[in-house]
Amino acid sequence: MAVPKSKVSPSRRGMRRAHDSLNKPAMAIEQTTGEVHLRHHISPNGVYRGRKVLNTKFDE
Repeated sequence: MAVPKSKVSPSRRGMRRAHDSLNKPAMAIEQTTGEVHLRHHISPNGVYRGRKVLNTKFDE
């Protein structure tokens, strides 16, 4: 079983965890409609990179 040789101080523990925080997901603005969506994903109205790729309920 792994047992630490000495106690890790709160400062050292905090330095190790400095990069563990979550970042906000990268968002993109659709060039034709101006909608905000996740990068590399279809926008809510079915547009991807300026082209209509999916018919959605917004079309009706």
